[in-house]
Amino acid sequence: MQTRRTAMLSAVAALALSAVPARAASAGPRRAGPVRLTLPAPSGPHPVGTVSLRLVDASRADPWITRQPYRELMISIRYPARRVGGYPAAPQMLPGEAAGFADLNNLTDVPGSQVDWAATRTHAHEGAPADRNGGPFPVVCYSPGVGDPRSFGTTLCDDLASRGHVVVTVDHTYDASAVQFPGGRVERSVLPAEFAKAYPDRKRITALLRKTMAVRVADTRFLLDVLPRALPQDLCGLADFGRIGMFGQSAGGFTALQAMHDDRRIAAAANLDGVLAYVQDDSTPGNLSTVAVDGLDRPFLLIGKDGNNLGTVPSWAALWRHSRGPRRGLSLRGAQHATYTDAEAVVPQIARGLGLPRKTVVENIGTIDPGHAITAQRACIAAFFDRELRGRDDDGLLDGPSRRLPEARFF
Repeated sequence: MQTRRTAMLSAVAALALSAVPARAASAGPRRAGPVRLTLPAPSGPHPVGTVSLRLVDASRADPWITRQPYRELMISIRYPARRVGGYPAAPQMLPGEAAGFADLNNLTDVPGSQVDWAATRTHAHEGAPADRNGGPFPVVCYSPGVGDPRSFGTTLCDDLASRGHVVVTVDHTYDASAVQFPGGRVERSVLPAEFAKAYPDRKRITALLRKTMAVRVADTRFLLDVLPRALPQDLCGLADFGRIGMFGQSAGGFTALQAMHDDRRIAAAANLDGVLAYVQDDSTPGNLSTVAVDGLDRPFLLIGKDGNNLGTVPSWAALWRHSRGPRRGLSLRGAQHATYTDAEAVVPQIARGLGLPRKTVVENIGTIDPGHAITAQRACIAAFFDRELRGRDDDGLLDGPSRRLPEARFF
């Protein structure tokens, strides 16, 4: 059963939920103190460096806080590093971001206050020197689901960087649970309050969904405008801005495809379980986005939770029918909506640490084995961008069923 908070935010573009297999969810005694978490190591040949930047768009007032005459964003850049020894592992979330994430708590029946979110370290190292061998590297942008910070896709983003991409993650300020800026200032999400004002008027809710997506796409296009000249000197020349891709989970996946529709600089995009219409449920027809109505003439990939396919998600069917470019689509058996976030890696650990029941885990990330889910996602995302941005043969991984993707159902 959805909590009130989860129901509110899911109406603002399918807020992330997660879950775990039965073997990780048996109830038991909880550990003393808050649970600390780890993230799986990247699988590519490169160690990973990272740097975070504040970007300011002086050409537009902030659409959520209208008294602010400019829009500001925080981004992180992941890149192949030459070496990482002596460079600290970056935190997944800064203290202010961790506190906001815990307070918003989009995980069903998981006591977020009993997790030390600020303690998690990524496998990206702050300020590590770039590895230019094999570069310049394709650029892939990442947009998170509504209410999630840019760091909640770290498992996929660090892995993609380790395979030879420059990965840029973006926080959509006042949409993300909390964004911490240099100096320690923290800006939290306004979307729960915005939804409360719109509810239960369907027209106002639809208008809020449209606004949320319009802001995200504008953020993305601004990012593409300024990123080439915003890179630190040490990273100049590392990124190939002639080869740009984008992906995201939930509303982030919607953002990726809609941004590609609106901006031809994006050559390929992947959508991880994001509906492409301004609706509160994936299966609701109508209120289609322009990307679903017009289709795409460049490559895209759809990956859904168990049960999401062209027959059950009307906006996906419209996109598929109207598109002229290469396309691939699949769902993972046993996957849930938040399988495609870091929840897949951390919810089993939280369940063990707090002795949560099996039901809580399954409601969050489904029944797919977490290791299989993470391996499958990483392989699919890497294969897609290798093919479309590098022209590398993916050995047919995305062409149909195989032993390498036993949980995949193609459509």
